[in-house]
Amino acid sequence: MKRGGLAAKNSIPDFGGSVTRTIYTWDCKRTPFPSSPLLVTFSTMWASLLSLVALTPAANALLRFPCSQLVTQRFDPLVTPGIVSPHVHQIIGGNAFDVKMESQADLPGLSTCTTCKFKEDASNYWTAVLYFKHQNGSYIRVPQMANQFVGSPNGGMTVYYIQPSNNQKVTSFPKGFRMIVGDPMLRNKTNINPNSAAGKAISFRCWNANFGSDANYPHPGTGPLDTIELPNKACAGGIRSNIFFPSCWNGKDLDPADHASHMAYPTGDVPRDGLLFMGGGCPASHPIRVPSLFLEIAWDTRQFNNMWPASGQPFVLSQGDPTGIGQHADYVFGWKDDSLQRAMDKCTDMGGQPSSCRELTQVSDADMNKCTQNVRVDEVTEGRYLNALPGCNPVQNGPNPATMINECNALSTYIGQPAAPTQSTTVVTTSTSTAVTTTTTVVTQPTQPAGPLIPKYGQCGGNGWTGSTQCVAGSTCQKLNDWYSQCT
Repeated sequence: MKRGGLAAKNSIPDFGGSVTRTIYTWDCKRTPFPSSPLLVTFSTMWASLLSLVALTPAANALLRFPCSQLVTQRFDPLVTPGIVSPHVHQIIGGNAFDVKMESQADLPGLSTCTTCKFKEDASNYWTAVLYFKHQNGSYIRVPQMANQFVGSPNGGMTVYYIQPSNNQKVTSFPKGFRMIVGDPMLRNKTNINPNSAAGKAISFRCWNANFGSDANYPHPGTGPLDTIELPNKACAGGIRSNIFFPSCWNGKDLDPADHASHMAYPTGDVPRDGLLFMGGGCPASHPIRVPSLFLEIAWDTRQFNNMWPASGQPFVLSQGDPTGIGQHADYVFGWKDDSLQRAMDKCTDMGGQPSSCRELTQVSDADMNKCTQNVRVDEVTEGRYLNALPGCNPVQNGPNPATMINECNALSTYIGQPAAPTQSTTVVTTSTSTAVTTTTTVVTQPTQPAGPLIPKYGQCGGNGWTGSTQCVAGSTCQKLNDWYSQCT
């Protein structure tokens, strides 16, 4: 075909999926029409061209980039700082990630590498891990695979920073900012409005073969292929987690006790195409519009498709959640200087290709994949079948919220010490076992509660805790171990 002719049968991608249909596009140097997610619903060349023109003024510019796996282990420096987490997480980002992370730590300065495509991004992002439960009762970690059109990262996630539509001003997250989305204890969706922003923020995509999606509902959190629960059928192309964080900040708190109340979703109705195209403003209580942070995790469940039990689906999240409703994610901001703000101001490509953002420095796939951390909790979490989920995480089906299990034989020590310890040491005890040396700081437990009521999932006790020990109504303070109690 000559340059400038009409080409047919192009595969047009959506956010991590593809829709293959007969569609005519202008062939310029044999290159199909730009593979922006905005173009997935059009069926002819003219519809594509006219719709692109119509959508451009309100289109959402974005960054879309891969991050390979940093480490998989039971650390969560937001919810359980300084101690081993109750359940396993998979983590990406800068290698300054630690069991405890100071709120004002210079993550770009402390990190010697990042698993993310942009060198300036030393942030950390983490989620629960998906496991397959065999019919014999054993568990094995579901591997992650590279998403579509991201190169060859070693598992990990695809990260999006999406700018609001309608020319709204977007402000970068500030240094020290952190947040969590989702509730790991949820086991039913009774109180989740499926048409609200929160109801569409966290979901699973049941891919057809070859990242296949529904042509009528290609965008995340929309259509019959996306569900709040884990899919109830074998997915030919695997399962994708879709996780949108809120994008409205109260402008005051960097990291409140619950890690969530400082953030809210935009107001107004959620459009047919989901949160990606939601142009509503921020509520008065949370007036600052920040980038919409969106994560995709591609779980390679294909190898288990011929091992499904006769009834029920066989997958479970690492906190013992077989429903998937407890899917959640954590974020610690760690971009260098004003790099994210510059990218939001100047990188306005609707396709989000890393090469289109010249404000940022790209990292090669090889260097991304070389950036890893050693596992510091001396236990097996992946690579073979396990008798139980790591930690104290028996499967809890619901519908009531899951309860924290305190008594089990799970390992509660880790190798090495936090990179930036903050507690003053009064008594230090050292215990040594085979190949593991652990240093523990012991501080007198306060005898009287102090301060305000602690919100749900906030810390309410433990050795060295000097804050309040009283939870808000509806929550109780549960001891996880000698060093950490939590309102649940």
